[in-house]
Amino acid sequence: SAYSFPQQHTMQHWARRLEQEVDGVMRIFGGVQQLREIYKDNRNLFEVQENEPQKLVEKVAGDIESLLDRKVQALKRLADAAENFQKAHRWQDNIKEEDILYYDAKADAELDDPESEDVERGSKASTLRLDFIEDPNFKNKVNYSYTAVQIPTDIYKGSTVILNELNWTEALENVFMENRRQDPTLLWQVFGSATGVTRYYPATPWRAPKKIDLYDVRRRPWYIQGASSPKDMVIIVDVSGSVSGLTLKLMKTSVCEMLDTLSDDDYVNVASFNEKAQPVSCFTHLVQANVRNKKVFKEAVQGMVAKGTTGYKAGFEYAFDQLQNSNITRANCNKMIMMFTDGGEDRVQDVFEKYNWPNRTVRVFTFSVGQHNYDVTPLQWMACANKGYYFEIPSIGAIRINTQEYLDVLGRPMVLAGKEAKQVQWTNVYEDALGLGLVVTGTLPVFNLTQDGPGEKKNQLILGVMGIDVALNDIKRLTPNYTLGANGYVFAIDLNGYVLLHPNLKPQTTNFREPVTLDFLDAELEDENKEEIRRSMIDGNKGHKQIRTLVKSLDERYIDEVIRNYTWVPIRSTNYSLGLVLPPYSTFYLQANLSDQILQVKYFEFLLPSSFESEGHVFIAPREYCKDLNASDNNTEFLKNFIELMEKVTPDSKQCNNFLLHNLILDTGITQQLVERVWRDQDLNTYSLLAVFAATDGGITRVFPNKAAEDWTENPEPFNASFYRRSLDNHGYVFKPPHQDTLLRPLELENDTVGILVSTAVELSLGRRTLRPAVVGVKLDLEAWAEKFKVLASNRTHQDQPQKQCGPSGHCEMDCEVNNEDLLCVLIDDGGFLVLSNQNHQWDQVGRFFSEVDANLMLALYNNSFYTRKESYDYQAACAPQPPGNLGAAPRGVFVPTIADFLNLAWWTSAAAWSLFQQLLYGLIYHSWFQADAAEAEGSPETRESSCVMKQTQYYFGSVNASYNAIIDCGNCSRLFHAQRLTNTNLLFVVAEKPLCSQCEAGRLLQKETHSDGPEQCELVQRPRYRRGPHICFDYNATEDTSDCGRGASFPPSLGVLVSLQLLLLLGLPPRPQPQVQVHASRRL
Repeated sequence: SAYSFPQQHTMQHWARRLEQEVDGVMRIFGGVQQLREIYKDNRNLFEVQENEPQKLVEKVAGDIESLLDRKVQALKRLADAAENFQKAHRWQDNIKEEDILYYDAKADAELDDPESEDVERGSKASTLRLDFIEDPNFKNKVNYSYTAVQIPTDIYKGSTVILNELNWTEALENVFMENRRQDPTLLWQVFGSATGVTRYYPATPWRAPKKIDLYDVRRRPWYIQGASSPKDMVIIVDVSGSVSGLTLKLMKTSVCEMLDTLSDDDYVNVASFNEKAQPVSCFTHLVQANVRNKKVFKEAVQGMVAKGTTGYKAGFEYAFDQLQNSNITRANCNKMIMMFTDGGEDRVQDVFEKYNWPNRTVRVFTFSVGQHNYDVTPLQWMACANKGYYFEIPSIGAIRINTQEYLDVLGRPMVLAGKEAKQVQWTNVYEDALGLGLVVTGTLPVFNLTQDGPGEKKNQLILGVMGIDVALNDIKRLTPNYTLGANGYVFAIDLNGYVLLHPNLKPQTTNFREPVTLDFLDAELEDENKEEIRRSMIDGNKGHKQIRTLVKSLDERYIDEVIRNYTWVPIRSTNYSLGLVLPPYSTFYLQANLSDQILQVKYFEFLLPSSFESEGHVFIAPREYCKDLNASDNNTEFLKNFIELMEKVTPDSKQCNNFLLHNLILDTGITQQLVERVWRDQDLNTYSLLAVFAATDGGITRVFPNKAAEDWTENPEPFNASFYRRSLDNHGYVFKPPHQDTLLRPLELENDTVGILVSTAVELSLGRRTLRPAVVGVKLDLEAWAEKFKVLASNRTHQDQPQKQCGPSGHCEMDCEVNNEDLLCVLIDDGGFLVLSNQNHQWDQVGRFFSEVDANLMLALYNNSFYTRKESYDYQAACAPQPPGNLGAAPRGVFVPTIADFLNLAWWTSAAAWSLFQQLLYGLIYHSWFQADAAEAEGSPETRESSCVMKQTQYYFGSVNASYNAIIDCGNCSRLFHAQRLTNTNLLFVVAEKPLCSQCEAGRLLQKETHSDGPEQCELVQRPRYRRGPHICFDYNATEDTSDCGRGASFPPSLGVLVSLQLLLLLGLPPRPQPQVQVHASRRL
């Protein structure tokens, strides 16, 4: 007998039968209608409250403003005090380490470490030993009676400058304490000094990483932002043939370290030059110094090769042209050129005359790198003639200090501007070095007010920066939590468009050296409306807009097209702007009003595990119902803690959140009434259901019968459960097959417990107000429903009827049951995941992306617009670390002297020998320092995940609503298929011929996320996103004294020191690093 592919009307008939079956089950068991009645019957137990977006955002913005304002007051007290203390302080030339008593935050770690240099020297006299108590606010052990001091590893603690600094900053201790007395919520208060000393309060031991501590406060994002205005910087690197291998390595490392002193408010470009200049990367103009652009530069710099002759003129002309290009976004503040070279004769005065004189708006900083005998006068002259500074980097040890000292010069106009420059700035989000998690910091510069002599010029040095941290969680606490519903939220952004509050801001790893910069348009799915909203927020406007937009589901498998209302206002006296996002159905919410104590007790009974057998299992959302409630990730335990606490306090107690508690108890009662009215009398097995369930805004998830709770894997917080949030955003029934990872083994079907969730939102209309306070649903037994699916998509009317046979003469249509050898029938959900199939061998693939089941058919569905695809990047992912590449610039490249050199006394006193010792010293101490970009400095590189970009792809239903037949054209292997949407569900019903042969693999659609470098940076910078810089800029002051411009102090080393160092090296003792830091005489105040 001949079977033919079913006709269109047959398949439409099957589709209707499927729709009716689903609808019937949901009507009987879902209880949507009945739950509405229950709410109406209990109408006296709750009120309907309205979220008024404008009022809400203004209130929250005001609360955040006053929280930050309290910190600003504390900052101002600190900065004023510091300036006065330093002014009153008498500099002591002969100060000794034993004269100064302080708590060295690294001392405990060094004492535990037998190899530490300080133990041999026995210089522990000056360090206090403190006791600490755990403080949950700091997530740390602290001591409130003292400050702690952290000094970078490469700075000598015993130098006069440092000891004087410790001497005068000690007085800050009392101001820190007074601040805390006035505002007990203050977190870390920090003074970062321009000498590198950090003094912070309260005292806590430094979190010393396993290997070497590279923390230097002057390189922290908050310090740099507070110490100078934004920068437009062009770095030019001499790559002429005279630059030796070691010098080139030093230059590459220096440029990378220089880039680390820039933040997102700065703009930069890097070029190399010999006879002519060219950019090192694909960036042809200044670009924002954000993490991703800096990464491009750092990789490009490693590729520089030395050849040709030196042409300063080419380098400088290129740099000035870059700075004069006004068609691009840039900082428009401090303009500067950083030139790295090994030396040369030409002063290129004509270039400066043409581009920079007489106004000298561009500062020129010159760096003489490596060991060589060139005359450095031209380099000094260039810097001095252009308001800059000249530095020498003879060896790797000099890099860090000399690439950050330029900030002192940029700070001069700020100091000279005095009062008007004392503006508090708030930073990007970054990871706190002492373990608070994500913070923003308010900063205020501290100026040197001393005068060198009577009637002399004002001092123009910055002393350092005061900082006060605010944990993001403290700001979050000011936002409404549970009244906005599962899909409403508050967010805030800064002038760069980066979010500081957003439900999607959850970096998987944070590297405490880099700020956490997630753009608003990357935190959500980008579209034109959101670009407009972002621009308006950055401009400090208020606004409101209703938009249609796409949202990604919580489990990142689905995309929903939704309507959202955006409302935004600026947060005054900060650079931040606050937004509120509300779906229309969250305009109203319920507020329980259970004044009746008897009713409270009655409903509360249904939370007790003793009631679960008859009423179904209750999961409660792990919210902060009361202050003394112990959190737990195990819901059974959390419920136990909750019940124990409720036996001691009433729901109206002061220490509890009455809104949350009343709503929870009301929903316990309401869902129990659903059990009574609907679930208890029905036999779930008749319809092959594993469970029925209801989840509510109040935080209750009730699963019936009790035993079904064992296999319940959804999140007990409905607001964090994917099925809950999607049901609110979609009409009709939302199917959710079990989540399957391609890597894991297929579903195990032994115990028949594989279930498919089907859920739908309950919409209430009270008066003119509609809201969606709950979601109800059922869990289908996969195997039984797969059988049922076959019958419904066949010519039988029900399961007991015998299968129709096709007579020998007859001509019959195929169906999904009889002909499952030849005909493939499937239900696929809106994300492209398999829900049901008539092929028994595919049952264990339910929940897989359909392309992994039948790539050829999925591609056809996509090409015929049944599906659309959305690609986006996740910038917060964590990846296993790459093996550390060798970034050069470690002491392996050092010049190795011969025996003859060792015997030659002249060589011992030469600069080459001195450099070699520095290299060897640093090599021993720092164990090839820059090798893995300081990954080693932050705990073992093996275990540390690094942040990376993942590309995500989600599929969702396209525009096609109709059903139609199509052919997958493939010569002899062509296949017919038919596809149609099932109304009121998120399912697509597909019937197709089974593939006859396999050589028709046209291509495979991928859904799982893949590693990515992100969008091409070179193209992105051509159309940069809108941003604004800080409103203030201090880059010029007529009274600035530019005569201190670096005279290159290299002290000839003494023979004795060298010989004793050599002996130390030979004996293998850990050497004490001689102070590498050439502190400028001007630091002596």
